[in-house]
Amino acid sequence: MRIPLVASVVLAFALPTAAPAQTAPYQVQAREVYARIIGFRTAAGQHQTAAMADYLAGVLKAGGVPADDIAMLEAAGATAMLVRLPGREPGRPILFSAHMDVVDARPADWQRDPFTLIEEDGRFYGRGTSDNKAGVAALVSTILRFKAERLQPARELVFAFVGDEETGMETTRAIASHPWVRNAEFAINTDAGGGALDDATGKPLVYLVQGAEKTYATFDLTVTNPGGHSSRPRADNAIYELAHALDRIEAHRFPVMANDLTRAYLGTMGKAQTGEVGEALRRFAADPTDAAAADTLARSPEYVGTTRTTCVATMLEAGHAENALPQKASAAINCRIFPGVEVGTVREELVRTIGDPGVQVVVRDSPEPSPVSEMRPDVMAAITRAVHAVHPGVPIVPYLESGGTDGKVYRRAGIPTFASSGLFSKPSEMFAHGLNERLPVASFYEGLDHIYRLAVDLGGARAGR
Repeated sequence: MRIPLVASVVLAFALPTAAPAQTAPYQVQAREVYARIIGFRTAAGQHQTAAMADYLAGVLKAGGVPADDIAMLEAAGATAMLVRLPGREPGRPILFSAHMDVVDARPADWQRDPFTLIEEDGRFYGRGTSDNKAGVAALVSTILRFKAERLQPARELVFAFVGDEETGMETTRAIASHPWVRNAEFAINTDAGGGALDDATGKPLVYLVQGAEKTYATFDLTVTNPGGHSSRPRADNAIYELAHALDRIEAHRFPVMANDLTRAYLGTMGKAQTGEVGEALRRFAADPTDAAAADTLARSPEYVGTTRTTCVATMLEAGHAENALPQKASAAINCRIFPGVEVGTVREELVRTIGDPGVQVVVRDSPEPSPVSEMRPDVMAAITRAVHAVHPGVPIVPYLESGGTDGKVYRRAGIPTFASSGLFSKPSEMFAHGLNERLPVASFYEGLDHIYRLAVDLGGARAGR
């Protein structure tokens, strides 16, 4: 059980409001860790998660973490790591999670080396700066601060460093079943949740806490054909047939959907925005059957995923020679499915939309829906205190994540999961998975304190002897 009075005393003791910005020892140390881990190319196929975990383990051991409180896990060719801070009292642990792996980046495509941390114009650039190595650095910083300040949590705290969130999440499953984790009361996931800054003014608008996410599913569209010599074109062509199917998918809109969580989120965002989008947000929150408002939001990449299932083409492959008719053409269609909608239902709608029996539609792997985590008053109160310590009065709102995180694995294992990173950024600067990924420098340092505050507060920490 938490001890709120003790936690508030510790927060006052441990976080002086006048600490010099970005020059405190823990901030300097965290930046060094951040720079080092950006340098590990922890994308699928690069086999760098083991090296990064070994580096982090070395840093933590040097900071006072006993080797017995660090565990390495292997799954599907990736490495994950668990670190625990034992509690003073019996009780279920609290899990904090971040992922070490990244979507790969081609250095030739970037303006800067994606695997070198570069600070420029108030931003950190590099692959993983926001997704999710800032979260990794925040977990490491929190553990080291507990050790340096000799803080002891009442509740055991377990910190998970996932190795394959961007791919199969097999290390996440290994973490969820580990003896240190499987009885966790809840989890704080640093891979989502955060604050939105106004694109024009930089003013904080709202802070979002992820309590649910859409189902991630990829469908393979495949067309086969006898092919032949390119000098003898056929009436049917695998590439053209696939292209027609993609045109139909591009034009298709899945039904508008809403739940209490999405309406609360969109309504709050509507209060903070002006113009056409702001008006559409307010109208949709009041009446999800407002077709004109839904159409306006459908044109906004920031909000379309909150109002319906979305499917989009992400990869193409066709042909085998420039002077031969294609014998096969295929495309990957990535769908983010609204909670409560079955994967099979989406496949059936894709088949109907394509309207061509020559196009095979097959789902990859076995997509797993993610349960909704009902907001806990104690967790929301702690997040509110942590956010308002930096941005007083900013609205704190639960939301549905249109992307996917390994939170779904924890939720399916029976661990309620709440995503909260402490990071604030402008929607126009969200480049996770894309070129020139970046994070505001100030946001990185705010994220360090955010996770530390949550660990102290939720863990009921106090100074040890």
